[in-house]
Amino acid sequence: MPQGTIKKLVKDRGFGFISKGAGQGDVFFHVSSVEEGVFDALQEGQAVEYDIVEDGGQGGKGPRAGNVRPA
Repeated sequence: MPQGTIKKLVKDRGFGFISKGAGQGDVFFHVSSVEEGVFDALQEGQAVEYDIVEDGGQGGKGPRAGNVRPA
């Protein structure tokens, strides 16, 4: 299960980005991908665990994070 840190969090729009580590890029996550009741408690710089979900539709923008939870 990959781990990273929350790089950017846009709570009023319900999404954010997780930094996968130095030189590895970022991965998008949506509020619906966060464990129930956890989204409001997340903060930028916080360590999280997540699963990679291939985006087979929804605009085809590539992989995104699913099952996001604090590490």
